[in-house]
Amino acid sequence: MGRLLLLLFFIYSLSIYSQEVDKVSFSEAVELNIKEYTKKSDIAYYYRDYERGEFLFDSIINNVIKGSYLDNFTVRKRSGRKIELNKFKKPIVLITYATWHTPGKGEIPALNKIAKKHHKEIDFVVLFWDTKKNVRRATRKYSRKINILYVDELENKFDHIVKTMKHSFGMPTTFFIDHDKRIIDVRRTAIHHYSEEFETSFNINYTSFLDGVSLLKLDSQKIVGE
Repeated sequence: MGRLLLLLFFIYSLSIYSQEVDKVSFSEAVELNIKEYTKKSDIAYYYRDYERGEFLFDSIINNVIKGSYLDNFTVRKRSGRKIELNKFKKPIVLITYATWHTPGKGEIPALNKIAKKHHKEIDFVVLFWDTKKNVRRATRKYSRKINILYVDELENKFDHIVKTMKHSFGMPTTFFIDHDKRIIDVRRTAIHHYSEEFETSFNINYTSFLDGVSLLKLDSQKIVGE
């Protein structure tokens, strides 16, 4: 009986180890593919072949990034206190941003409305790349249902994942991440609507965010069903 239990424990441990080995981190997936993607993407946008540029972006997301696991790293809350990304236990809508980007008229109100409705099921996180002072000044219109975080690169000079997150796909970019930190989709945030009327900008952004939230909820339902 003792030998049987030991054998079953060994098989179980081997299975868990195999699952862990199969996991590919976001930083690893990017590192293996980003040079070729950047080279081709730069050429496409140099010649203003935007359709080709979008095709390349979609290809690397669908074939490389989806299914990878976001690395844990330390950021700061708006208060200045440190927090690890792994502290968020729900599925995450993670938007990488910078204070020098000008949001569309309806972008923040749209995100606020989505977060108000779905914050009990999903963590909404906007991650800025800037100093505490600039971030606090630029984020006054965000709802309290949204977690405002920032990374000050001056204190993260040697953090590989910080560099990877910022420089791989540009900003703003939205990551849809399940509760295990598995990336299920990445999309460029709808930002080209500065001259649009508020209603148009709001509807474009609301639809985009809602589509991503629906994707996360559908993924969670599949996991529960399994």
